[in-house]
Amino acid sequence: MLKKVGLVSLILALTGVTVISANFAAVSNEQWGVIMNLSGRQRMLSQKMTKEALLATSGINAEENRKNLKETMNTFEQVLKGLRDGDASLNLPACENEEITAKLDKINLLFDEMVPLLSKVTEGGVLTPAELPVLAKLNLPILTTMDSTVKMFEQEAGKVLTKDPALALVINLSGKQRMLTQKMSKEALLMYLKIDMVSNSKMLRDTASLFDRTLKGLKDGDSELGLPKAEDTGIISQLDLVGSFWSVVKPLVEKTSNMDNYVSKEEAAAVVELLSTILKEMDKAVKMYEALSK
Repeated sequence: MLKKVGLVSLILALTGVTVISANFAAVSNEQWGVIMNLSGRQRMLSQKMTKEALLATSGINAEENRKNLKETMNTFEQVLKGLRDGDASLNLPACENEEITAKLDKINLLFDEMVPLLSKVTEGGVLTPAELPVLAKLNLPILTTMDSTVKMFEQEAGKVLTKDPALALVINLSGKQRMLTQKMSKEALLMYLKIDMVSNSKMLRDTASLFDRTLKGLKDGDSELGLPKAEDTGIISQLDLVGSFWSVVKPLVEKTSNMDNYVSKEEAAAVVELLSTILKEMDKAVKMYEALSK
Protein backbone atom coordinates (compact mmCIF):
# COMPACT_ATOMS: atom_id res chain seq x y z
CA MET A 1 0.00 0.00 0.00
CA LEU A 2 1.60 3.24 -1.12
CA LYS A 3 1.70 5.94 1.49
CA LYS A 4 0.88 8.82 -0.86
CA VAL A 5 -1.60 9.09 -3.68
CA GLY A 6 -1.36 12.38 -5.57
CA LEU A 7 -4.66 14.23 -5.93
CA VAL A 8 -4.17 14.87 -9.64
CA SER A 9 -3.16 11.27 -10.26
CA LEU A 10 -6.12 9.97 -8.28
CA ILE A 11 -8.57 12.13 -10.23
CA LEU A 12 -7.03 10.94 -13.49
CA ALA A 13 -7.25 7.33 -12.38
CA LEU A 14 -10.91 7.59 -11.44
CA THR A 15 -12.02 9.61 -14.47
CA GLY A 16 -9.83 8.01 -17.13
CA VAL A 17 -8.59 11.40 -18.35
CA THR A 18 -5.52 11.17 -20.59
CA VAL A 19 -2.67 13.66 -20.38
CA ILE A 20 0.32 14.25 -22.59
CA SER A 21 3.13 11.77 -22.00
CA ALA A 22 6.13 13.10 -20.09
CA ASN A 23 9.66 12.78 -21.40
CA PHE A 24 11.36 9.44 -20.69
CA ALA A 25 14.58 10.55 -22.36
CA ALA A 26 16.63 10.07 -19.17
CA VAL A 27 15.72 6.38 -18.91
CA SER A 28 18.42 4.06 -20.28
CA ASN A 29 17.78 1.09 -22.54
CA GLU A 30 18.77 -1.20 -19.69
CA GLN A 31 16.25 0.46 -17.37
CA TRP A 32 13.53 0.08 -19.99
CA GLY A 33 14.24 -3.64 -19.99
CA VAL A 34 13.85 -3.68 -16.20
CA ILE A 35 10.64 -1.61 -16.35
CA MET A 36 9.10 -3.96 -18.92
CA ASN A 37 10.13 -7.05 -16.96
CA LEU A 38 9.01 -5.87 -13.50
CA SER A 39 5.82 -4.11 -14.58
CA GLY A 40 4.87 -7.23 -16.52
CA ARG A 41 5.70 -9.39 -13.53
CA GLN A 42 3.16 -7.45 -11.44
CA ARG A 43 0.41 -9.07 -13.52
CA MET A 44 1.76 -12.47 -12.55
CA LEU A 45 2.02 -11.52 -8.86
CA SER A 46 -1.64 -10.46 -8.81
CA GLN A 47 -2.57 -14.00 -9.84
CA LYS A 48 0.10 -15.70 -7.72
CA MET A 49 -1.09 -14.16 -4.46
CA THR A 50 -4.67 -15.09 -5.27
CA LYS A 51 -3.52 -18.64 -6.01
CA GLU A 52 -1.58 -18.83 -2.74
CA ALA A 53 -4.60 -17.66 -0.73
CA LEU A 54 -6.69 -20.37 -2.41
CA LEU A 55 -4.05 -23.03 -1.77
CA ALA A 56 -3.83 -22.18 1.93
CA THR A 57 -7.62 -22.12 2.22
CA SER A 58 -7.77 -25.53 0.49
CA GLY A 59 -5.27 -27.01 2.94
CA ILE A 60 -2.64 -27.60 0.24
CA ASN A 61 0.78 -26.93 1.84
CA ALA A 62 -1.06 -24.32 3.90
CA GLU A 63 1.78 -22.94 6.02
CA GLU A 64 4.21 -22.79 3.11
CA ASN A 65 1.64 -20.94 1.00
CA ARG A 66 0.88 -18.50 3.82
CA LYS A 67 4.58 -17.67 3.91
CA ASN A 68 4.74 -17.43 0.12
CA LEU A 69 1.66 -15.20 0.08
CA LYS A 70 3.23 -12.74 2.51
CA GLU A 71 6.38 -12.58 0.38
CA THR A 72 4.37 -12.12 -2.82
CA MET A 73 2.35 -9.29 -1.28
CA ASN A 74 5.53 -7.56 -0.11
CA THR A 75 7.15 -7.90 -3.53
CA PHE A 76 4.04 -6.61 -5.30
CA GLU A 77 3.91 -3.59 -3.00
CA GLN A 78 7.63 -2.82 -3.31
CA VAL A 79 7.65 -3.00 -7.11
CA LEU A 80 4.41 -1.00 -7.40
CA LYS A 81 5.98 1.77 -5.33
CA GLY A 82 9.23 1.47 -7.29
CA LEU A 83 7.49 1.80 -10.65
CA ARG A 84 5.85 4.98 -9.38
CA ASP A 85 8.53 6.65 -7.26
CA GLY A 86 11.71 4.87 -8.35
CA ASP A 87 13.80 2.26 -6.52
CA ALA A 88 17.56 2.24 -6.95
CA SER A 89 17.83 -1.30 -5.58
CA LEU A 90 15.61 -2.49 -8.43
CA ASN A 91 17.16 -0.14 -11.03
CA LEU A 92 13.77 1.50 -11.45
CA PRO A 93 13.59 5.23 -12.30
CA ALA A 94 10.74 7.36 -10.98
CA CYS A 95 7.79 7.61 -13.34
CA GLU A 96 7.29 11.14 -14.65
CA ASN A 97 4.32 10.30 -16.87
CA GLU A 98 1.16 11.47 -15.08
CA GLU A 99 -1.11 9.11 -17.00
CA ILE A 100 0.96 6.06 -16.05
CA THR A 101 1.29 7.34 -12.46
CA ALA A 102 -2.50 7.62 -12.30
CA LYS A 103 -2.80 4.00 -13.41
CA LEU A 104 -0.33 2.89 -10.74
CA ASP A 105 -2.27 4.81 -8.09
CA LYS A 106 -5.48 3.12 -9.21
CA ILE A 107 -3.79 -0.29 -8.90
CA ASN A 108 -2.74 0.66 -5.38
CA LEU A 109 -6.35 1.39 -4.45
CA LEU A 110 -7.49 -1.92 -5.95
CA PHE A 111 -4.76 -3.77 -4.06
CA ASP A 112 -5.90 -2.10 -0.81
CA GLU A 113 -9.31 -3.72 -1.35
CA MET A 114 -7.73 -7.18 -1.53
CA VAL A 115 -5.38 -6.79 1.43
CA PRO A 116 -7.91 -7.61 4.21
CA LEU A 117 -8.76 -10.99 2.64
CA LEU A 118 -5.13 -11.81 1.87
CA SER A 119 -3.99 -10.75 5.34
CA LYS A 120 -6.61 -12.97 6.92
CA VAL A 121 -4.88 -15.91 5.23
CA THR A 122 -1.32 -14.82 6.06
CA GLU A 123 -2.36 -14.48 9.71
CA GLY A 124 -3.47 -18.11 9.86
CA GLY A 125 -7.10 -17.94 8.81
CA VAL A 126 -8.95 -19.41 5.85
CA LEU A 127 -11.44 -17.76 3.54
CA THR A 128 -15.11 -18.60 4.04
CA PRO A 129 -17.35 -19.83 1.20
CA ALA A 130 -18.75 -16.30 1.03
CA GLU A 131 -15.29 -14.71 0.82
CA LEU A 132 -13.91 -16.96 -1.94
CA PRO A 133 -16.01 -15.44 -4.75
CA VAL A 134 -15.12 -11.96 -3.49
CA LEU A 135 -11.40 -12.70 -3.80
CA ALA A 136 -11.97 -14.25 -7.22
CA LYS A 137 -13.65 -11.02 -8.32
CA LEU A 138 -11.26 -8.51 -6.72
CA ASN A 139 -8.06 -9.78 -8.36
CA LEU A 140 -9.26 -9.28 -11.94
CA PRO A 141 -9.39 -5.44 -12.00
CA ILE A 142 -5.80 -5.38 -10.70
CA LEU A 143 -4.78 -7.70 -13.52
CA THR A 144 -6.54 -5.77 -16.28
CA THR A 145 -5.40 -2.35 -15.04
CA MET A 146 -1.81 -3.57 -14.66
CA ASP A 147 -1.95 -5.05 -18.15
CA SER A 148 -3.02 -1.73 -19.66
CA THR A 149 -0.23 -0.02 -17.69
CA VAL A 150 2.35 -2.43 -19.12
CA LYS A 151 1.11 -1.60 -22.62
CA MET A 152 1.62 2.10 -21.89
CA PHE A 153 5.18 1.39 -20.73
CA GLU A 154 5.65 -0.72 -23.88
CA GLN A 155 4.64 2.20 -26.11
CA GLU A 156 7.17 4.48 -24.42
CA ALA A 157 9.90 1.84 -24.52
CA GLY A 158 9.30 1.24 -28.22
CA LYS A 159 10.28 4.84 -28.91
CA VAL A 160 13.69 4.26 -27.30
CA LEU A 161 14.59 0.67 -28.15
CA THR A 162 15.14 1.57 -31.79
CA LYS A 163 17.78 -1.14 -32.30
CA ASP A 164 14.99 -3.71 -32.00
CA PRO A 165 11.59 -1.95 -32.09
CA ALA A 166 9.70 -5.21 -31.43
CA LEU A 167 11.70 -6.01 -28.28
CA ALA A 168 9.37 -4.14 -25.91
CA LEU A 169 6.40 -6.12 -27.24
CA VAL A 170 8.33 -9.40 -26.98
CA ILE A 171 9.29 -8.68 -23.36
CA ASN A 172 5.66 -7.75 -22.67
CA LEU A 173 4.17 -10.94 -24.16
CA SER A 174 6.85 -13.29 -22.84
CA GLY A 175 6.34 -11.71 -19.43
CA LYS A 176 2.60 -12.13 -19.80
CA GLN A 177 3.18 -15.89 -20.14
CA ARG A 178 4.30 -15.90 -16.49
CA MET A 179 0.98 -14.37 -15.51
CA LEU A 180 -0.96 -16.92 -17.56
CA THR A 181 0.63 -19.81 -15.64
CA GLN A 182 -0.62 -18.34 -12.37
CA LYS A 183 -4.00 -17.42 -13.82
CA MET A 184 -4.46 -21.04 -14.92
CA SER A 185 -3.46 -22.20 -11.43
CA LYS A 186 -5.97 -19.85 -9.85
CA GLU A 187 -8.74 -20.94 -12.21
CA ALA A 188 -7.96 -24.63 -11.67
CA LEU A 189 -8.26 -24.12 -7.90
CA LEU A 190 -11.54 -22.25 -8.32
CA MET A 191 -12.81 -25.22 -10.34
CA TYR A 192 -11.75 -27.57 -7.53
CA LEU A 193 -13.50 -25.32 -5.00
CA LYS A 194 -16.60 -25.18 -7.26
CA ILE A 195 -16.61 -21.37 -7.43
CA ASP A 196 -18.51 -19.97 -10.44
CA MET A 197 -17.66 -23.07 -12.46
CA VAL A 198 -19.25 -21.95 -15.74
CA SER A 199 -17.23 -18.75 -15.86
CA ASN A 200 -13.99 -20.26 -14.58
CA SER A 201 -14.24 -23.24 -16.92
CA LYS A 202 -14.35 -20.88 -19.91
CA MET A 203 -11.63 -18.62 -18.53
CA LEU A 204 -9.34 -21.60 -17.91
CA ARG A 205 -9.78 -22.82 -21.49
CA ASP A 206 -9.20 -19.32 -22.86
CA THR A 207 -6.12 -18.77 -20.69
CA ALA A 208 -4.61 -22.10 -21.77
CA SER A 209 -5.32 -21.34 -25.42
CA LEU A 210 -3.62 -17.93 -25.19
CA PHE A 211 -0.60 -19.42 -23.43
CA ASP A 212 -0.31 -22.11 -26.11
CA ARG A 213 -0.56 -19.66 -29.01
CA THR A 214 1.84 -17.12 -27.50
CA LEU A 215 4.44 -19.80 -26.72
CA LYS A 216 4.38 -20.91 -30.36
CA GLY A 217 4.47 -17.30 -31.53
CA LEU A 218 7.49 -16.43 -29.41
CA LYS A 219 9.44 -19.20 -31.12
CA ASP A 220 8.04 -19.28 -34.66
CA GLY A 221 6.63 -15.78 -34.97
CA ASP A 222 3.00 -14.65 -35.10
CA SER A 223 2.12 -11.68 -37.31
CA GLU A 224 -1.27 -11.13 -35.66
CA LEU A 225 0.38 -10.88 -32.24
CA GLY A 226 3.22 -8.81 -33.69
CA LEU A 227 5.81 -11.39 -32.67
CA PRO A 228 8.94 -11.92 -34.79
CA LYS A 229 10.49 -15.37 -35.14
CA ALA A 230 13.06 -16.06 -32.40
CA GLU A 231 16.67 -16.00 -33.61
CA ASP A 232 18.68 -16.27 -30.40
CA THR A 233 19.65 -19.93 -29.96
CA GLY A 234 19.65 -19.69 -26.17
CA ILE A 235 16.13 -18.27 -26.13
CA ILE A 236 14.92 -20.90 -28.61
CA SER A 237 16.29 -23.65 -26.36
CA GLN A 238 14.62 -22.11 -23.32
CA LEU A 239 11.27 -21.84 -25.12
CA ASP A 240 11.61 -25.49 -26.16
CA LEU A 241 12.13 -26.42 -22.51
CA VAL A 242 8.99 -24.51 -21.54
CA GLY A 243 7.17 -26.29 -24.35
CA SER A 244 8.23 -29.70 -23.05
CA PHE A 245 6.75 -28.94 -19.62
CA TRP A 246 3.63 -27.45 -21.21
CA SER A 247 3.01 -30.65 -23.22
CA VAL A 248 2.75 -32.51 -19.90
CA VAL A 249 0.44 -30.13 -18.06
CA LYS A 250 -1.78 -29.09 -21.00
CA PRO A 251 -3.93 -32.29 -20.93
CA LEU A 252 -4.38 -31.89 -17.16
CA VAL A 253 -5.50 -28.29 -17.60
CA GLU A 254 -7.96 -29.37 -20.30
CA LYS A 255 -9.37 -32.05 -17.99
CA THR A 256 -9.69 -29.59 -15.12
CA SER A 257 -11.56 -27.10 -17.31
CA ASN A 258 -14.23 -29.70 -18.16
CA MET A 259 -17.15 -29.24 -15.77
CA ASP A 260 -18.18 -32.85 -16.30
CA ASN A 261 -14.93 -34.06 -14.70
CA TYR A 262 -14.44 -34.35 -10.96
CA VAL A 263 -11.28 -32.51 -9.88
CA SER A 264 -9.65 -33.92 -6.75
CA LYS A 265 -7.43 -31.95 -4.40
CA GLU A 266 -4.46 -34.02 -5.58
CA GLU A 267 -5.18 -33.24 -9.25
CA ALA A 268 -5.56 -29.53 -8.56
CA ALA A 269 -2.29 -29.54 -6.59
CA ALA A 270 -0.51 -31.36 -9.44
CA VAL A 271 -1.65 -28.77 -11.99
CA VAL A 272 -0.47 -25.94 -9.74
CA GLU A 273 2.92 -27.57 -9.15
CA LEU A 274 3.58 -28.18 -12.84
CA LEU A 275 2.54 -24.64 -13.74
CA SER A 276 4.90 -23.32 -11.05
CA THR A 277 7.74 -25.12 -12.83
CA ILE A 278 6.72 -23.50 -16.11
CA LEU A 279 6.61 -20.12 -14.36
CA LYS A 280 10.25 -20.49 -13.26
CA GLU A 281 11.40 -21.53 -16.74
CA MET A 282 9.38 -18.80 -18.46
CA ASP A 283 10.89 -16.25 -16.09
CA LYS A 284 14.35 -17.31 -17.29
CA ALA A 285 13.25 -16.68 -20.87
CA VAL A 286 11.97 -13.19 -19.97
CA LYS A 287 15.31 -12.31 -18.38
CA MET A 288 17.09 -13.48 -21.54
CA TYR A 289 14.88 -11.14 -23.59
CA GLU A 290 15.52 -8.34 -21.08
CA ALA A 291 19.27 -8.81 -21.49
CA LEU A 292 18.89 -8.03 -25.21
CA SER A 293 17.89 -4.45 -24.30
CA LYS A 294 21.28 -3.67 -22.73
